[in-house]
Amino acid sequence: MKYLTIFLIPVILFFRCTRENDKNAGKTVFRYNEAANITSLDPAFARDQANIWPAHQLFNGLVELNEKAEIIPCIATTWSISKNGLEYIFHLRYDVVFHDSPAFTGGKGRKVKASDFVFSFSRITDQKNESPGSWIFNNVEQKNSTYSFEAPDDSTFLIRLQQPYPPFLGLLTTLYCSVVPKEAIGYYAENFRKNPVGTGPFQFKMWKEGVKLVFVKNPRYFEFENGRRLPYLDAVAITFLPDKQSVFLEFSKGNLDFISGIDPDYKDELLTMEGKLNPKFAGKFQLITQPYLNTEYLGFLVDSNSLVAHNNPVRLKNIRKAINYAFDRKKMIRFLRNNIGTPGINGIIPKGMPAFDSTSVWYEYNPGKARMLLTDAGFPNGTGLPDVVLSTTADYLDLCKYIQHEVSEIGINMKIDITPPAALKEMKAQAKLPFFRASWIADYPDAESYLSLFYSRNFCPQGPNYTHFSSKAFDKLYEKSMVEVDDSIRYQYYHQMERLIMEESPVVILYYDQILRFVQKNVRGLGSDPMNLLTLKRVRKE
Repeated sequence: MKYLTIFLIPVILFFRCTRENDKNAGKTVFRYNEAANITSLDPAFARDQANIWPAHQLFNGLVELNEKAEIIPCIATTWSISKNGLEYIFHLRYDVVFHDSPAFTGGKGRKVKASDFVFSFSRITDQKNESPGSWIFNNVEQKNSTYSFEAPDDSTFLIRLQQPYPPFLGLLTTLYCSVVPKEAIGYYAENFRKNPVGTGPFQFKMWKEGVKLVFVKNPRYFEFENGRRLPYLDAVAITFLPDKQSVFLEFSKGNLDFISGIDPDYKDELLTMEGKLNPKFAGKFQLITQPYLNTEYLGFLVDSNSLVAHNNPVRLKNIRKAINYAFDRKKMIRFLRNNIGTPGINGIIPKGMPAFDSTSVWYEYNPGKARMLLTDAGFPNGTGLPDVVLSTTADYLDLCKYIQHEVSEIGINMKIDITPPAALKEMKAQAKLPFFRASWIADYPDAESYLSLFYSRNFCPQGPNYTHFSSKAFDKLYEKSMVEVDDSIRYQYYHQMERLIMEESPVVILYYDQILRFVQKNVRGLGSDPMNLLTLKRVRKE
C-alpha cells in the first residue's frame, strides 16, 4: 500500500491540475510534461533541456536561431563585426519591455536598454554566481578584470574579443545570454530562479515545484506575425509526472498536447519498424521529426598518465578500433530504435550540422577486420584479453547489451556497469571511467562544439575533453580554425581534425540522433529545429 500511495500521489495531482485547466474554458493552454523536473527558471542556469525549454518561453537575447539553426535578429535588429573579427556592435529594438513585476517602481516593466545587456553578461561572468554559461565569454577582452561589454547609448551594445572567434555569434543564441533586469535580480536575489522576469512571449504566473508550472501570455510582447501580436496561446502549463508510461497514457487521452522522444516501453506502439507513425494513430496524432544535433557515443579514457586507464586494455588503439568494427550500427538502429537516428559512421560531427561530412565513412561493420586488430594487439580471438567494463545508465542498457553481445562474437568479454545518471556524469567529469557511454548536444550551431571535446587544453574537469585525447597536430588545426573567418576554409580544418580523431578512436560513434515530437492533431505551428528548442510563440490550438 505504501508504494501504491507513492505512485498515486503525482497522478492525483496531475488530474487536479487538469481540472484546474478546465476552469479556463475558452482559453488556449498548451500542456506538456517534464519528467526530469526543473531546477531553475533563471537563464543563467539553463544548462539542460529541462531548464532550457521553459526559460526559452520567458527570455530573449540579442540573437536567436530559426528552424534551420540559422542566426537571426531578436532584440538586436542588426549587427556588424569588424574586419579583424574582434569587435561586435549590436543595434537594439526600441519596443522591448520587461515583464511587469513588483521589482519595478509601480510594478510596471520598463523598456530594455543596452546597459541591461552589460549587466546581464557581467552577471554570467561573475564567478560568485557560478553560472555554467560563463565559458561563453572566455574569449572576451578584459581590462583590469572587467570584461569589454559596453553601452555607448541606450540602443547600442558592443563586445570586444581578445582574438577572432567565428562561432561567437552562435554562442550568443544560448539562453545564458538572455537579458534580465537588475531590479529583479536585486529584488529577488537567490529567489530569482522561481520568480523570473524576462521579455519573452510568456510571463511567469505560478510554480508549485514538482507539481505544476504555469506561464501566461505577455500582452506587450514585441513580435508580430501577419499583423497580430504574438503569442497566440493564452497560457502554458507544465506538469511533472515522473513515470513515462503515465505520461504516454495522458497524452493518448488528450490531456497533454505533445510528448518528445521515444521510450522503449511504447516505441513499438507509436512507431513502425521504419520509424513512421503507426497508421492507427494517423487520425489522432502528428509526428514531427528532423535531424537533431546530438551525437551519441562511447568514450575511452586514453590518458597514459591516468592510473584509471594505465593497465586497461582500451588504452590500446587496436582494441578501440576492434570494438568500433565489431557491431552493426545499421542493424542496431533498425531493431532497437525503429530506424530513429542515423548510424554513426561519419565521425563526431552529426548530421544536420553544416560541417557534417557524409563522404568520410568510418568503422562500418567488419568483424573480420575486428579480429585482425585483436590479433595485432596481441590477443588472438580475445585470448588473454582482460574484461572490458562499459559504464552506462539504465536508459541505454538495451544498446549496450547489443554491443556486448556483438563484441563477444570476436572474443571481447565486455561487462556492463549500470550507474545512476548523476554519478556517471560526475565520474566522467573527474576522468574516473576508462570506458563510458555519453552524448554531446550542440550548445551552438557550429562543429567546433564537438571538436572542442578533443582539444588538449579542455581536459576535464575544467573542460569537456572527457577522453583526455591529446594530439599536437589536432591542437594546431583547432587553433588555426578558431581564427579563420572563411567558413569553407574552417570546414576543411574541421574535416582534418575529424580524421585525426577517428583514426585514433578515442570514441565509438553510435548514432546521430533524431528529433521526435508526437503532437495532438489540433496543434498548429509547433515545428522543430536541429537544437531541439521548444518554441511556443507561434503555436495555435484549433
